[in-house]
Amino acid sequence: MTFEEVERWAAAGQVDGDLDGIHLARVITEEVRRAGKHFLPQPFLLQLSEIRRRHTTDRRPFLRAFLDCLLDKHEERYWNRTYLSLPLLELISDEPGHGPGPSRLATWLISDVVRFEARSAAAPQEPAGADADTDEDRGPDTDPDRDRPGAVTLRKRLRHALRFVAHDHDGLDVEDLSLRAAELLPGPAATDAGRWFEMTVQPVYVLHDEYFFMRALQAHEMVFTAIAQDMTAAIAALRDGCLEPAAACVDRAAASFERASALFRLVATMRPEHFHGFREFTQGASAIQSEQYKRFEILCGLPHAERLGSEAFTSVPAVRAQAQDAGHDTVTHAYLDLRRRARFSWTDWNRFHTALGGLEERHQRWKSTHRSLATRMLGSARGSGDTEGVPYLTQCLDNRLFGRLSGQRVPQCGRAAAP
Repeated sequence: MTFEEVERWAAAGQVDGDLDGIHLARVITEEVRRAGKHFLPQPFLLQLSEIRRRHTTDRRPFLRAFLDCLLDKHEERYWNRTYLSLPLLELISDEPGHGPGPSRLATWLISDVVRFEARSAAAPQEPAGADADTDEDRGPDTDPDRDRPGAVTLRKRLRHALRFVAHDHDGLDVEDLSLRAAELLPGPAATDAGRWFEMTVQPVYVLHDEYFFMRALQAHEMVFTAIAQDMTAAIAALRDGCLEPAAACVDRAAASFERASALFRLVATMRPEHFHGFREFTQGASAIQSEQYKRFEILCGLPHAERLGSEAFTSVPAVRAQAQDAGHDTVTHAYLDLRRRARFSWTDWNRFHTALGGLEERHQRWKSTHRSLATRMLGSARGSGDTEGVPYLTQCLDNRLFGRLSGQRVPQCGRAAAP
């Protein structure tokens, strides 16, 4: 379908059902990947706005989420969530009866990186300038998959991606997945939600590395969604007086940080020149706007007033409001309350303290890795959220998840201890 056909479709009001909506989204996605979202022509965007107005109702949440993300730049509400199509991914993750949940969805996302890189490596590369439009209408005047990584970079990228996927494949290692990728790599089923998975990458530019970069950031958000769920479960267990299940939830969250760190190793295969090539068009969408990371943070303990008032939280007002709500609960509050009212052995208390210490340590290592990666990619440049970039991440190293528990003694056997 051409732009002219989409225009006629919009004018005629011919979006008759879910399959029609998916077909339209596929056509739009193909155009986005050909030209880059930043370069979509104004008449095309106006037609899509009209389609959304006339055809996206509460019964079509996937089409609405897709178009809302696509039109973010056009409507001057571009930010991290819409850049990464998170509203659409969350609908897929939560599909009743079929949704994979955030951890499994992260595996799908990185499996898609493997498939994308394998397809790209196998496809012939067009010469520069082939089938080019003017810069006024699209991104660079080369084919949309130009500048694919060399063999060494590709091998390293695939190895890190397969390691991430193998974490979710009991009994299989990277070698198994590498040899049997077509058979074993997981992906969405042909359900109502699963059909939308391929429409969740809308690059702003047409450099090869942006596709895998977006998938890695999406997976990162899903990992932190899962971690936040673990912390919510830990709070519930503490409120129920169940110390061991709470410790197990914290351990599970700590283990997930290994997956989050693995994503940094994957992103490190991105060539800095590619990053700076498409980053020019991502101003306004920044990792500092990650709602899921901030939700995890405020579930551990309430940040101090200075951090809550900083750009880290003013850039995510919904999470900031949640933290400031009088009814907001945290692992720190629930633990201190349990210490006042419950009797556990010294071994049980120590087990929970050890779990908290493990999570704090993994989180600190993750932040340090993040800073190292930013140093390599950004250098002295400012962050895309107009933060100070690397100096901002350096300051964040001083933050602690469980700062209020610093210096707390493990309660003695058989009796509660004062906090």
